[in-house]
Amino acid sequence: MLVINVNFVQAEINLEQIKTDIETLASDQMQGRKVFTPAIDKAADYIAQRFEQIGLEHLSGLSSFKQTFSIYQVSPESASIVINGEKVEGKKIASLTFHKSRSWNKPEDFNIKFISENDDFRKSIREINQGNNDTLVLINPTHKAIFARYQSFFSRPKNRLKIDTGPSLVLVIKSAIELKTVEIELTTNAIKKSLANVVGVLKAPSLKDISMKNENIIFSAHYDHLGVKESDTSKVDTKTVTDIKEIDFIFNGADDDASGTTAVIALAEHYAIQNKRKRDLIFVAFTAEEIGGFGSQYFSKQINSDNIVAMINIEMIGKPSKFGAGEFWMTGFERSDLAQIINTKLEKMGAQMYQDPYPKQNLFYRSDNATLARLGVPAHSFSTDEIDKDPHYHKASDEVKTLDIKSMTEVIKKLSIAIEPLVMGKAKPTRLDTTKVRKKGNFF
Repeated sequence: MLVINVNFVQAEINLEQIKTDIETLASDQMQGRKVFTPAIDKAADYIAQRFEQIGLEHLSGLSSFKQTFSIYQVSPESASIVINGEKVEGKKIASLTFHKSRSWNKPEDFNIKFISENDDFRKSIREINQGNNDTLVLINPTHKAIFARYQSFFSRPKNRLKIDTGPSLVLVIKSAIELKTVEIELTTNAIKKSLANVVGVLKAPSLKDISMKNENIIFSAHYDHLGVKESDTSKVDTKTVTDIKEIDFIFNGADDDASGTTAVIALAEHYAIQNKRKRDLIFVAFTAEEIGGFGSQYFSKQINSDNIVAMINIEMIGKPSKFGAGEFWMTGFERSDLAQIINTKLEKMGAQMYQDPYPKQNLFYRSDNATLARLGVPAHSFSTDEIDKDPHYHKASDEVKTLDIKSMTEVIKKLSIAIEPLVMGKAKPTRLDTTKVRKKGNFF
């Protein structure tokens, strides 16, 4: 049974409006909100409409709530490798480049790495992924099975904010040898595609304290999901289903992350009605999280991260957490003192926020907060999901009927009060130590 603290009931957050917003965003009409489809544009339009109803302003420099940008979808076209005068068979090559064309013809033009029979293949590739140099990797044939999986991964289209930049990587099945001559030629095909974040701003009504003039708080979630996948059978009982029309192929993404997007809208409405804040509040629905976090990457390049006091990223709060209904947890608990600020506020009301209970899942790096965290922003994700056993995660069964809207509403109410010290300028969390935040890989 959900017990709602009277202090949280007083928050201007309406359960019926939350129900309306999430049912709209996770409806079949939104077709799973996949990037590059008309359906995600419908979702963006709805969020923008809600921002306008609430009375948010456009982000400086924008003429609408949509922050449009483009990314490139890069597909490998050809790879020719000649080592010591011998052409390497295509089945022994895996290449990854974000240049239209790339060629090397001298061993000194690039780094050379060897993965021997006894080396840890995945560890070696992870280390190479953090490097900034063009790299040729010669791999002992004993690793051919795992190499084949990387080859398949490299062969699929990759997305990039910019092309003709960054290092290139070539993997070749070949035992360590003396490289006398090397000729490498890579070509790709790049298609430019459009995306849009949805951004709205609530400015502080009066700002007498000049020290807070350029201080902002970000509330965010991603509104994209996986779209329609006809190969999915997560909800199919093959013993009873005889008609393909009965099968649900729409990945509605009710919890992931229509729940977080709904929370961002609800918090915007809450703070607009309250009309008491000492810092500007920025509300963002990010696109393209599911394909690599490109919405947050682009957004981070348009702002001064030094002005961001904190980022409250909300990811999957539609179902009760392992700690109970209405309870939530935060990733990166130990990385800043934001958790302490929040719990100091909640403890006065007999409540608390919990530490991420799934450290092995590396959830701190699996949402849009990671992009801002790499810039030093106290950027954390807030969630309730039991990710270790969620039967609906990335399945067509992630629908509104699987959610607990009352629990979700309680989480939003608690969060609105927990963040009050930041909104009112009474607290400022410590910045993140960027040397302790894992960098995004240069290749994948």
